[in-house]
Amino acid sequence: MPDPAVSHRHVDLRGLRLHVAEAGPADGPPTILLHGFPEFWFGWRRQIAPLADNGLRLLIPDQRGYGLSDRPKGIAAYHLDRLAQDVIALADACGLARFNLVGHDWGGLVAFWVASFHPERVERLVALNACHPGVFGPYLRRHPGQALRSAYAGFFQLPLLPERLLSARRGHLLRALMRGSSRAGTFSEADLDLYAREWLRPGAVTAMLNWYRALARLPRDRHPPKIAAPTLILWGERDQALQIGLAEASLALCEHGCLQRFPQATHWVQHDAPEAVNAALIAFLRPS
Repeated sequence: MPDPAVSHRHVDLRGLRLHVAEAGPADGPPTILLHGFPEFWFGWRRQIAPLADNGLRLLIPDQRGYGLSDRPKGIAAYHLDRLAQDVIALADACGLARFNLVGHDWGGLVAFWVASFHPERVERLVALNACHPGVFGPYLRRHPGQALRSAYAGFFQLPLLPERLLSARRGHLLRALMRGSSRAGTFSEADLDLYAREWLRPGAVTAMLNWYRALARLPRDRHPPKIAAPTLILWGERDQALQIGLAEASLALCEHGCLQRFPQATHWVQHDAPEAVNAALIAFLRPS
């Protein structure tokens, strides 16, 4: 059932419409939450009420290509610079000069990129099981174990076949991916049905995959500026896709960064350990 404390609207970002869920007091510290692959705003459901109840004003978009947001065509539409610009455009549309930024997985990559290139806009930054895009390539070349873990991203570069496999049997493969990479019981069948509804919208899987294709194929700044905003990285240590060394490497690009580990959590740390993650977010985003 829909949460009456969460409102929904579409925001026009000069030709791109993003669906945005909102919660919390209008005068609270503005905080943008960015989901990752293959989620949508619903991926923050366990954080919304605790953060809003602690006074944070939450804006939770379906990022471009996901959920009820627009899906521009072509790989170039999903360049990291464009994804970051969506965040800035959303903040502008909502009248936010500065804001907290929280991102999980792909949302964390975008959050890091925003904080590097728009330091005047980001108050505080939190990344959950995500690394700074500036460290991923160099780390991959030095750590063959991470290259093996990232092999699925190479498969995503193929045309058409990944779409067919990920869409087949109502998203069976994506359902299995989420179940197999999380703690038992983290995602219910009802949860996965809601995710599948979004994956099966026309063009959704292609748009989701184009994030990976753009990251691998399109050039971007090789030397992003260091992040000035205070930064917290939350990391589930049982992540099957990403080594924790990526988090440690990311700290080198943060002027004021710290890492908090969750030994029993997986890549889906905000789902696996919601109470601990929520406490960490509140303490960091609402410092006394």
